[in-house]
Amino acid sequence: MATAAYQIEGGRHEQGKGDSIWDRFSDLGRLRDPGDVACDHYHRWEEDLDLLARLGVSSYRFSVSWPRVIPDGDGRVNQAGLDFYRRLVAGLRARGIAPFVTLYHWDLPQVLQDKGGWASRQTVEAFARYACVVAGALGDDTTHWITQNEPWVTTMLGHRDGVFAPGISDWQTAMTVGHHLLVAHGMAAEEVKGVLPDAQVGIGIDCRPARAASDSDEDHAAARHFDGARNRWFFDPIFGHGYPDDVMRTYRDRRQIDPDLVTTADLAIIATPIDFLGLNYYTTVTIGAGQEDGPDPGPESGKDPGPGYTDMGWRVDPAGLTRYLRHIHDTYAPRSILITENGASYSDGPDERGIIDDVRRIDYLRSHVEATAAARDRGVPVDGYFVWSLMDNLEWVEGFSQRFGLIWVDRETLDRTPKRSFDWYRGIVTAGTLAAS
Repeated sequence: MATAAYQIEGGRHEQGKGDSIWDRFSDLGRLRDPGDVACDHYHRWEEDLDLLARLGVSSYRFSVSWPRVIPDGDGRVNQAGLDFYRRLVAGLRARGIAPFVTLYHWDLPQVLQDKGGWASRQTVEAFARYACVVAGALGDDTTHWITQNEPWVTTMLGHRDGVFAPGISDWQTAMTVGHHLLVAHGMAAEEVKGVLPDAQVGIGIDCRPARAASDSDEDHAAARHFDGARNRWFFDPIFGHGYPDDVMRTYRDRRQIDPDLVTTADLAIIATPIDFLGLNYYTTVTIGAGQEDGPDPGPESGKDPGPGYTDMGWRVDPAGLTRYLRHIHDTYAPRSILITENGASYSDGPDERGIIDDVRRIDYLRSHVEATAAARDRGVPVDGYFVWSLMDNLEWVEGFSQRFGLIWVDRETLDRTPKRSFDWYRGIVTAGTLAAS
């Protein structure tokens, strides 16, 4: 089971927490719902851990809010913030649940953004220090660490397209940010290992497996470039292959990347060995000529995507997960793969009896659990599966309009109500399928 700090915690100004870039984005009216309270997990964490225990999961993936721990990003450590996560980890352990800590799930301290954000090398150094602080504080009870979550999102949605925080739209800045995120991953991995030599450290990368819209050379070339920019650009350097040559040539020809940005030393840091690869999978896409550089294509915005799609407009394609797991295994041979996010947004709410019969979510999860098992049966080292998400939460710019949770969160009262999918998934966990979490 997985969550992220900004999406559930709230407690924006509690006990010394600083603002993040998402707090600023919220203040600017860029989110459908403000993030100051979210699901109020900061105050309701014990109730939420009890729900996790009731679900029966063996592990729980959550993220630490950097500005809650170091409000200005690189200065004084906020002990009250660290203590919150100490209590959370202790509460998990008391319930027999292993914590999987994500160090960065997009909530950069605003103070660092004001100094250049991820486009500045100083932020990379600050992140390494932050990783060391958190590892030192939580390490006695935490063995699994994820350095970065979905660097493509921060890179492209946050700095190329400007639709996510911090809202910048500039190609060269985006390329610099993406590179710095990966360098920060490598440095943080080294810091965590320095504090906790036996820790298991990885990174969570999202993917969009792509197929060509037709057999034309133009569509195949577009799909190849999309795959290079969306997937290979992040997987290749993590596994020591450097950035893909074909995409790098395109970026340089278009002057979309600083030619002096990437150094041999940086590539060595990025390729710091990892103990597991976290793979976030939701959907696949079809790419035609002219779509190779744009956002992920899907149904027209604002229209019901119809059967075979989630409410986010994402195609339901469990077979694509099996194929991509085999591709990752054959291409990169990671020693271990964890499905660190997989889930679906469906709006099913309580009926007149208060029951939430989210059969579409059950069907989605069942098919993807089976798809993961199929890959494992063919020799892919899949060692865990985390559902996104425990509860309906603040789905970034979409607010509460998109609901991914196994638990319904009432927007007014914030009361939690387990959905039918919650009970169904408890059965999957009890059966021991895929070390489901």
